[in-house]
Amino acid sequence: MGGRRWHAMILAGLLWPVPAVRADALPGRVVSMNVCTDQLAMLVARPGQLVSVSYLARDAGTSAMAEEARAYAVNHGLAEEIFLMKPDLVLAGTYSTRTTVSLLRRLGFRVEEFPPEASLDEVRANLARMGDLLGNPERAKALVAGMDAQIEALAVSETPRLRTALYFANGYTAGSGTLVSEVVKRAGLDNIAETLGMAGTARLPLELLVLSNPELMAGGRSEAEGPALAEQNFAHPAYRALVSAIAEAPLENRLTVCGGPFTLEAARMLQDAARRTKETAP
Repeated sequence: MGGRRWHAMILAGLLWPVPAVRADALPGRVVSMNVCTDQLAMLVARPGQLVSVSYLARDAGTSAMAEEARAYAVNHGLAEEIFLMKPDLVLAGTYSTRTTVSLLRRLGFRVEEFPPEASLDEVRANLARMGDLLGNPERAKALVAGMDAQIEALAVSETPRLRTALYFANGYTAGSGTLVSEVVKRAGLDNIAETLGMAGTARLPLELLVLSNPELMAGGRSEAEGPALAEQNFAHPAYRALVSAIAEAPLENRLTVCGGPFTLEAARMLQDAARRTKETAP
């Protein structure tokens, strides 16, 4: 059936009506269409409550819970798919496909949107909200308590305070007001981008990166196969000379694209790299 005709039939109520669901009712069929809400829901949902996650939830380069996502049906954020699943709650990100979100709401589906997290406080808040929406607040509280314990352990760990450069494809970095920068700080390291007064996601010129004299490089290439124009900055002789003289730390996208308890694993990895750097220093 053609997409436009299908949409028209739905809006005309020709397929079947969407049953009204009270906003305070405990949802029994939940569909998530965003990789970040996917993971929050998988962490918090009761058995059998979550019926579908986005296809990106199974992408190991993007999702920290790719294996867990294999237990669920996937969707591609299309209104047709989600309509046929008959959910009583749809979870979306504030940047999820706007047309789908709008259409689902016009059809009477309950859609709850979550903003991307820019701090660990926002991760806590989103976990708590997900717990309330899915009727499992105690599970959310336990996850937040576990995060707080991990943060305390990071704080008391003896880690050399290294000047750390976050450097990604196309020469981008992450400054203040980003989840990645907070990860660096929780690891006990100094983010060069913040030292330079940068906020959010911003370009870090290669010349400025070199002049900043970093002691630890974090970020690096994506996990995409084959060469990419976006990663030409990593082939520059100045960059290669820099990284040959200092340590590099893994910073996997799957741990920081979305916020969750798993995000603190990235901080532990940075701490381990910083300690190794000092141990091997002449």
